[in-house]
Amino acid sequence: MGKSEVPFIEVKNLKVHYTSEGRKIHAVNQVSFSLQKGETLGLVGETGAGKTTIAKSILRILPEPPARIEDGEIFLEGTDLLKLAEDEMRKIRGRKIAMIFQDPMTALNPVMRVGKQIAEGIALHEKVSAREAEEKAKKMLEMVGIPGSRYRDYPHQFSGGMKQRVVIAMALSCSPDLLLADEPTTALDVTIQAQVLDIIKNLQKEFKTSMIMITHDLGIVAEVCDNVAVIYAGQVVEYGSREEIFDNPLHPYTIGLFGSLPDINSDVERLSPIMGMPPDPANLPGGCAFSPRCPYADETCKNTDVKLDAIDGTHSCRCLHWRRTAQMKAETS
Repeated sequence: MGKSEVPFIEVKNLKVHYTSEGRKIHAVNQVSFSLQKGETLGLVGETGAGKTTIAKSILRILPEPPARIEDGEIFLEGTDLLKLAEDEMRKIRGRKIAMIFQDPMTALNPVMRVGKQIAEGIALHEKVSAREAEEKAKKMLEMVGIPGSRYRDYPHQFSGGMKQRVVIAMALSCSPDLLLADEPTTALDVTIQAQVLDIIKNLQKEFKTSMIMITHDLGIVAEVCDNVAVIYAGQVVEYGSREEIFDNPLHPYTIGLFGSLPDINSDVERLSPIMGMPPDPANLPGGCAFSPRCPYADETCKNTDVKLDAIDGTHSCRCLHWRRTAQMKAETS
């Protein structure tokens, strides 16, 4: 899954659970993927699939307890982040890895001036004076389309779209090597979404930043991602380049996600939603987690631990139905 050279970041067999009222909630189940320097990986799936937990595990900001990383390794340029002491991780957060959080309303301190919130990270990671940190914070605001004169304004004086721009400026202020973008456009209207995506892409290009884009929007994936990992019930069910996933989706869940999208070129009266609900992570079904919602599932699917099969190039899929179909095609050809 990935290229032959050593990946910039590599997640191996990550397993995370939460404990709530005595119940064990299986949030992430043996997730693996890799990312090269300068590339963008999209983590796609419904709410509750475990995407944000994966990102917070990389940054090591999961609340422990109730969260616990049960197993796995996370390598950044060959160093296992899970084995670093907390003071070493503090040097990495913001400097090497930064995160754009999902809700700009809660990501900013409401009683602290926005410029000060940006300058704080700069002063912490770079050997600069308070004045220099302020000047750089103003430049970062201007880079995301906010006048530097608004440095001393409070979050409540900004619109939702401008708050998200401030959060982006804060995340990119120390030129991180890896940006974790957690649904950065979810709370914004369509016009502002496009502007924010353009800002992220341009700044990513300027700083040569790698990015993990967490989203449920396949339109965003098509626009900004090089590779895609489709997540369901805390597992990668399909992985590949953007072209492999968009041109040849194989897992029934991935196909269902595409079927749920409106298409102005198709003359259909109704969309084809994925029937049913995501499984309870505290009580995952046996075998394939998608089997209760899958139109092709049989008893074997419900009782077999399905592995991720390599297909071609970087494309891989976790599905017995696909495996059976591929075998039938091979036998008849």
